[in-house]
Amino acid sequence: MASKTADRVPHHPVLTTRALNRATLARQLLLRRAAMSAKDAVTHLVGLQAQNVKPPYVQLAARLDGFDPGQLSDLMASREVGRMVTLRSTIHTHTAEDCLALRPFAQPLIESELRNFRAGLAGVDLDRLADYSRELVEEQPLPLKELKAALAERWPDGDPLALSVAARCLLPLVQVTPRGLWGRSGQVTLTTAQKWFGASGASGEAAGITPRDAVLRYLAAFGPASVKDMQTWCRLTRLAPVFEGLRERLVTFRDENGVELFDLPDAPRPDPDTPAPPRFLPEFDNLLLSHADRTRVVPLAYRKRAWNGNQGHRTLLVDGFLAGIWRLTDGAEGDDHGTLTVQTFDTVTLTRAQRGAVTEEGERLLGSLSSATAPEHTVRFADFTRFTDAS
Repeated sequence: MASKTADRVPHHPVLTTRALNRATLARQLLLRRAAMSAKDAVTHLVGLQAQNVKPPYVQLAARLDGFDPGQLSDLMASREVGRMVTLRSTIHTHTAEDCLALRPFAQPLIESELRNFRAGLAGVDLDRLADYSRELVEEQPLPLKELKAALAERWPDGDPLALSVAARCLLPLVQVTPRGLWGRSGQVTLTTAQKWFGASGASGEAAGITPRDAVLRYLAAFGPASVKDMQTWCRLTRLAPVFEGLRERLVTFRDENGVELFDLPDAPRPDPDTPAPPRFLPEFDNLLLSHADRTRVVPLAYRKRAWNGNQGHRTLLVDGFLAGIWRLTDGAEGDDHGTLTVQTFDTVTLTRAQRGAVTEEGERLLGSLSSATAPEHTVRFADFTRFTDAS
């Protein structure tokens, strides 16, 4: 006879790892390339991880049909998108609207970093530091080095690094162009999001995405997902009550380990046997960073293979799952000319068809992203050990 407790446990259909894989790839525009604008894609994906300049371009090249780097670069030049610290207290490329909305949402985490710099900020009035920093960078965008020097002059007893970190944590600072533009270079130069995007300081700082709306947008781009998955994505905690408040609007499942998963009722959940073409992803692609349980994309055997210490490798997906890493050299970066070197893991065996599909996808990436000086495009496969030793 079933217990009364068991009778009260809600029934959740089980989603296998492969089913979760296909659902997430569909949300991430990686199951098939999307015919949408670069700006719409940046919005849908809730931003692009962007510690380095090139990864956002590679992310969109893997996701959008007919993507050209100039599409994103033009959006940055026209200030419709920008680079700033938001989710996980890391640099993301967001639309202007999301820069202003997501920064207040992420602010508690970002500001918590100041605990690590308390010694260097002893005796410093943080409100005055924020006001003075705003005056400096809104008068004219300042390189990080100059901002640090100006703050050290004002607070000579403070630690210069701690002072500059405090400014970064307290203010929504945008990295202004030409940094981030395709084919251009520039040092990190900062002003406030309100100044750069033309928003009023009061409305820009007070506005922000609500936790409820953040949950819905996260699920649209990364679901189905657990509470811990979303907390990994944004690195904020205590989101369980928000999910509970939305329960009537959501559908629920469980994974093969019994973890409860939430999802939008009408979101795509393709058949687990839906073909997934190869995809080349840049270092720190959000696909690999936004779930507590990454096995929906990263097999347990490979969970450490995508990283070299704290540095992420550029990764290759085959049949929807992590299968190797890659690097790209062209006339401007190395001795080869437009060469994409693929390194599948030593336990991965590609069929002839898969190898051909990987080569075709690599050639497509090269055609989109290699410099104009590269006279020819080449995709080659390297031995895993030799490649990692040389990296």
